[in-house]
Amino acid sequence: MHDRFRVELQERRRKLSEILGATAALEKGDALLLFSAPVYVRNGDVEHNYRQHSDFYYLTGFEEPEAALLLFADEPHFILFVRERDREKEIWDGRRAGTEGAVDIYGATKAHSITELAQILPEYLKNRRRLHYLFGEEPAWDRTVFDAVAAVRRLRKQRVTAPTELIDARSLVHEARLLKSEYEQEKMSEVAALSAGAHAHAMCICQPGRNEWDLASGIDAYFRKGGARRAAYGSIVGSGKNGTILHYHENESEMVDGSLVLIDAGAEKDYLAADITRTFPVNGKFSEVQKRLYEIVLRAQLVAIDKACVGNSMEDVHNAAVETLTQGLIAEGLMSEIDLNDEKSVTARLRHFYMHQTSHYIGMDVHDVGAYHQEGQLRSLEATMVITVEPGLYIAADDDTVPVAYRGIGIRIEDDILITAAGPKNLSIGAPKTVAEIEAAFKARSTRVLA
Repeated sequence: MHDRFRVELQERRRKLSEILGATAALEKGDALLLFSAPVYVRNGDVEHNYRQHSDFYYLTGFEEPEAALLLFADEPHFILFVRERDREKEIWDGRRAGTEGAVDIYGATKAHSITELAQILPEYLKNRRRLHYLFGEEPAWDRTVFDAVAAVRRLRKQRVTAPTELIDARSLVHEARLLKSEYEQEKMSEVAALSAGAHAHAMCICQPGRNEWDLASGIDAYFRKGGARRAAYGSIVGSGKNGTILHYHENESEMVDGSLVLIDAGAEKDYLAADITRTFPVNGKFSEVQKRLYEIVLRAQLVAIDKACVGNSMEDVHNAAVETLTQGLIAEGLMSEIDLNDEKSVTARLRHFYMHQTSHYIGMDVHDVGAYHQEGQLRSLEATMVITVEPGLYIAADDDTVPVAYRGIGIRIEDDILITAAGPKNLSIGAPKTVAEIEAAFKARSTRVLA
């Protein structure tokens, strides 16, 4: 673990600890309890590649399973329960930090074997009125917590009190994760730049007759070469009518000359994600219909990005995109007089072509945590939040409400936007996006090949 990340983790824990100890009337401050992600079986005796629970990693940087975290404002401030060192198991499954490593490497104030959790946890919960915990994620976790609270409750004759308030830890941890530190902003810029490069690389290797999988595997290889251990999500490479399927994952069709290909792909590096979408012609040249629809979506995205400012809401961002898409569809003749009769009809017709929201939070999770509403009101965007802006148009191949030339066209353009006091900052700007940039990328490729 490098020094800067160690300092980042310490600062995260410090901020949450201040909140946990904020109630002066309590004899002891609150407790926060988090568990590591379980290991999931893929099939037979094969396990899925392990990825730590985002909340647990956010505060520990610890990537092993079978672990638990306790955090207090008072001492011992930071406690880890981990697997003990076991030479034979480490030969088979990899190195373990053990309790010594939990202290020496990860900075725990105190560390215990995870096998002692049920026995020791009640001791740490004595005389703490509130416990913050992620309810309902894993039944085994719930049982451990409820059994520990019950064990403390049985000590009431010894003048010991048990927690009487069990609070969903999401309101504490997820709010902290929503606002990105300077360290996180830098890392998100890095992973966005890497992902943007992967999209540019896809344009370099795309040509009619190749398979969608060729692009998907090329993108994944680009991520790995750039230092990303995994993709942030399963890459979507949908050519032709497959681009009209929002979560298309087969990635197995041959790419046909004259069609578009929609690629939604982002790397995960240092447990931070990117989420970028680009749409471009398989042969590098937009048809007139493709170009007109593409530029409608691009205008909508640029207008929406301009709305991604401190004080605005995600609904403001979405509405800006919707208004521009609607105007574009009207100009294109894809809304009839009947559609334009009233606002509800216009909304329904647009939803026929654009059925998702324009933005979501992004961070450690591609659809990151954080509340979208506060006290029943839309939440305002704040500096250091990071969101996506991703309008699109999707016209099904069998949509008989539009002329044949429009059918089977799917277009989405998506970038990762850092909210700053000075305005929106596009972290993924490196991926070619305008018609001119995309066509120039293909021409440059052709020139290199001929040379």
